[in-house]
Amino acid sequence: MAAALVRPRNNRMIAGVCAGLARRFGMSPATMRVIFVVSCLLPGPQFLVYLALWILLPSEDKAAATAW
Repeated sequence: MAAALVRPRNNRMIAGVCAGLARRFGMSPATMRVIFVVSCLLPGPQFLVYLALWILLPSEDKAAATAW
């Protein structure tokens, strides 16, 4: 079973979005960050998606508190 999609408490650089995505898909956080930086060189709404995930993804603290 894959890990839940949450922003972890550790391995954060800015908000933990890349670290959370990396954990969810079984990748290294550094690899996910490189993929994000390279994708920013292409046209598209990458920064808006990052900001949306920052707002929408629960922090690991809050996700653990709401899980029964």
